[in-house]
Amino acid sequence: MAAVQWRSSGRSYDAELQRCRPEFAPVEFGDYHPLKAITVTDSKTRRGARKGSTSSSCSSSSSSVPPDPLSSLMDGTDPLSMFAAAETPAITHSVSAGDLGRKKREKEEEAVGADFEPWSLRRGEILARFTTTEKLSINLFMGSDRGKDPSPGSSAVSEKVRTRLEELDDLEEGSQRELLNLSQQDYANRIEELNQSLKEAWSSDQKVKALKIVIQCSKLLSDTSVIQFYPSKFVLITDILDTFGRLVFDRIWTMCSDPRTLPESFTVDDVNDTAKETCLNWFFKIASIRELLPRLYVEAAILKCNRFLNKSGIQETLPRLTAMIRGIGDPLVAAYARAYLCRVGIEVAPQLKDSLNRNFFDLLGSLRQISSESVQNQLVLQRVEVPEYLTLYSPAINWILQCIAYRAPEPLLMEMMERCKKLGNNALLLNSVMRAFRAEFVAARATDFIGMIKDCDEAGFPKHLLFGSLGRSVACADPPEPERLTILNEAWKVVTKVRSPQDYINCAEIWVEFTCRHFTKREVNTVLADIIKHMTPDRAFEDAYPQLQSVIRKVLTYFHDFSVLFSMERFLPFLDMFQKDSVRVEVCRSIMEVFIKHQVEPTRDPVILNAMLHICKTMHDSVNALTLEDEKRSLSLLIIGFIRMVSFGRDFEQQLSFCVEARASFCNLEAVLVQLIHTVNTLAMETSSVMRGSHSRKTAAFVRACAAYSFITVPSLSSIFSRLSLYLLSGQVALANQCLSQADAFLKAAVSLLPEVPRSISVEGKLRSSESFLLDFINNFLSTLLVVPDHPEHGVLYLVRGLLNMVQDYTWEESGDAKVRVYISALPLLAAMSQETYLYSIPKVDSNETLYGGDPKFLSEINKLCETLIGQVLDHLKTLGRDESARRQAAMAFSLFGVLLAHGDLRNNKLSQLFVNLWNLSHKHGHCETRVSVRTLEFLKHQSQQADMSHLSEAVQRLALQTRT
Repeated sequence: MAAVQWRSSGRSYDAELQRCRPEFAPVEFGDYHPLKAITVTDSKTRRGARKGSTSSSCSSSSSSVPPDPLSSLMDGTDPLSMFAAAETPAITHSVSAGDLGRKKREKEEEAVGADFEPWSLRRGEILARFTTTEKLSINLFMGSDRGKDPSPGSSAVSEKVRTRLEELDDLEEGSQRELLNLSQQDYANRIEELNQSLKEAWSSDQKVKALKIVIQCSKLLSDTSVIQFYPSKFVLITDILDTFGRLVFDRIWTMCSDPRTLPESFTVDDVNDTAKETCLNWFFKIASIRELLPRLYVEAAILKCNRFLNKSGIQETLPRLTAMIRGIGDPLVAAYARAYLCRVGIEVAPQLKDSLNRNFFDLLGSLRQISSESVQNQLVLQRVEVPEYLTLYSPAINWILQCIAYRAPEPLLMEMMERCKKLGNNALLLNSVMRAFRAEFVAARATDFIGMIKDCDEAGFPKHLLFGSLGRSVACADPPEPERLTILNEAWKVVTKVRSPQDYINCAEIWVEFTCRHFTKREVNTVLADIIKHMTPDRAFEDAYPQLQSVIRKVLTYFHDFSVLFSMERFLPFLDMFQKDSVRVEVCRSIMEVFIKHQVEPTRDPVILNAMLHICKTMHDSVNALTLEDEKRSLSLLIIGFIRMVSFGRDFEQQLSFCVEARASFCNLEAVLVQLIHTVNTLAMETSSVMRGSHSRKTAAFVRACAAYSFITVPSLSSIFSRLSLYLLSGQVALANQCLSQADAFLKAAVSLLPEVPRSISVEGKLRSSESFLLDFINNFLSTLLVVPDHPEHGVLYLVRGLLNMVQDYTWEESGDAKVRVYISALPLLAAMSQETYLYSIPKVDSNETLYGGDPKFLSEINKLCETLIGQVLDHLKTLGRDESARRQAAMAFSLFGVLLAHGDLRNNKLSQLFVNLWNLSHKHGHCETRVSVRTLEFLKHQSQQADMSHLSEAVQRLALQTRT
């Protein structure tokens, strides 16, 4: 290809814009509405009909055209609802008897309502609270082979009964295996293994073996050798009992569901004889258990199965089981047996309140045994103090009282409260009453409960625990307003006298919420000061970080005005107690999250700014070489959220001073520095727009100060593309504010940085080529250069030449075309620079159109540079031809073809010939997309019909489409 002489085509941007505007056509709407239902009439010929005949009945109902989704909204139909309705019958028919059984059970369990706290929520709390470091043991029965079910050939019923009785005897008298020296976790794992063994035995039809497992596990509940662990042991063992009860009930339910499904509200008459016999057989087996405790627990586990036998089975069984518990000598074991019976009872028959009340009254009687000699000797033997021992009763008593108090009428609650008063000095019971009764009931009578607490003996049950339970209620429900201050004072008199830091903070943390909810910052500040006073000696706060964090969360829940929050004298000293790095950062993070969520208006309050800067600095200083990128990103977002909420209004100098301080404080978080640079650039633009026409010198000086801030900060960033983009952005801002020397410095810095761009960068943890990012930046940079005037001391187009020289020297990928793409992208810029009027400009900035005024020497320099670039592109095309890279050659040729079409003066014969040659080269091997080529030809034909574009006609005739080979 011969060398060409470049001449840019003259452009009239206003005329081109007018030609590109869409034509307006009048539209008569009539009855048309975009949401109106659309009727589609299909006039296609019916398949198989005679030629020429059409169907007159083919309307929208029989058309294959899909209905209009918007029109369906007008008639109230919903496609998702119709789909669900269509699927419902199939789902209903696929439900098995077992599924129906489970649904039935779920419905019955829901009879107590969602406001009833289920056992599952208390389970985890008990396991976490009642732990031990002592070694535990499990006594397991290792039964003989007689435990297998008799073979089907056994025909005599008496023989079958005798065999079953022998199995139970074997179960209780067989060999034993004792697992000793188990840790708490080992013990829990062994119990879970027994639970799985129970399920496996049941699924393999070894029902007697399953019963043996349940009986042996129930026996473990009589062991109080490690008494501190007993509540957790109860939770683990009753899980197995619950599993057994479900398995038995499901089996009998399935037997009743054949051949028809048992109705949800079934009666005894709906149960077939086989199911009744099986159910009765289970109760007979359990009745044959000799020991009281396993017989009681196992029968309670299948209490629900009484529904299969008679209508009043559950009602008759509950009082009998309640009476059986009186035979248990250990008051702790008896209390938890009553708790389990109440748990099962309220699940299967929540309406039977009498048995719940009877269990509670029996419990009151058994509490007298706590002072007996046997119990006291046991406590001495295990070295357990009475207050600690009494807390072991709490889960059982709390559960029993919750069952009784659930939706109970107020007279009943009052009666129970009076009974507690009559017992006198029973702090354990009083504590459970306050925990179990409705918070509204307790809060309304908080003063009465305080009087009862005062009457209790401090030695038996610590009063701070009682006030802790009262605090939970008054934090959830509001006591009478005139009594609130009295309640707080009475409670805090006791709380502040607690000597143990751990006991103190456990109670104080509860009352903080009541204080924050009903009082002002004065009272909250007093509470915080008291906590600091108690927790600072001997660095007691180091063992109470969870409670101290809870205090902060509660304060933040009720105080969203940070000017009020930080005006508390003791709030920041309270934060100083968090000296463990991870905890301190977590607390600061929680404060920042609340600030960002609730701080609606920007602030300039010095109290808030100083405190938040301190908090943000704490988060920033936690960053080190081992900090994960996700953690850095999270902390950066919180600090950025704070920075965005800082505004000094029109005091721009103060805003810049804040950014200077923030830069020094957050220098290790790159995302924060980037945000600060953006903030300063925005500040510069706001300053020029607000102060335009007045104090021009002061405004210029401030903008130069902003530019200096950015120029100093950008080099500290590690990401080279962040530096490039911010150099460019800052240069654009300086240019928009007529600071030409600063803009020139930013743009030169960006150009000089290009050789440092690596060939690959990490994106989301993966290495990717940097060329696409670099090309995007260069294109953005080129678009800015149109309005940048040449420096009088550096010659014509010095920035463009400097950029192209850097591109020439940069080490590009050998198998890529990125460098040539830059050359092609530079041609439109140079063509735009040769126009008499530029496409865009900056007010009060004289671009090269004004500086040179169409000077022929300037245009000659542009043309020479364009010819050089085109020569580079053509050389590259030749190289691609030799390397047999036809697809890349076609793409490059077509790109240059487009540039010539848009910006070249095709009246020049050599340029016109190059135009045609590039078209032919791009289509030589059929790699150009046909649709694009066709549309391009149509556009050229349309353009050639314009009066000033007639010279295109000859070139268009020489362009032809070539088929793919």
